[in-house]
Amino acid sequence: RGMMRILFVCKYNRFRSKVAEAIFLALNKNKKIKVRSRGTILDKLKPYVARSVIKIMKKKGYKVEGKPKKISKKDISWSDLIIIVADNVRLKSRNVVYWKISDVSQEDIRGIKERVNKIEKRIKKLVLNLNEKV
Repeated sequence: RGMMRILFVCKYNRFRSKVAEAIFLALNKNKKIKVRSRGTILDKLKPYVARSVIKIMKKKGYKVEGKPKKISKKDISWSDLIIIVADNVRLKSRNVVYWKISDVSQEDIRGIKERVNKIEKRIKKLVLNLNEKV
């Protein structure tokens, strides 16, 4: 079997898709599965991942890396599966799955933790399912 390429997408690539990518990278041991994360728009005022998110992820043993990136046609054609980790993003493409996770303010620590846990649960299930298939 060949490669499997997954693209995680949220609005700004500052929180939800970054979290999904970091957790996937940590939990997935299958070298045939590659992941990226992107946002549909770049937040020019906040072109970074919030410290609160990085801190919460670090406590859970995950490392969030890289600056937010905007999705391109290349990213879409690169991917076999696109997972929208947001409730405020629509994408016209094949192989799109919606997880509908709402955004939250970077000051809302409880809200961030809730979403990180929700994403983590989905990623664990995804990794299990993919490893049965790939």
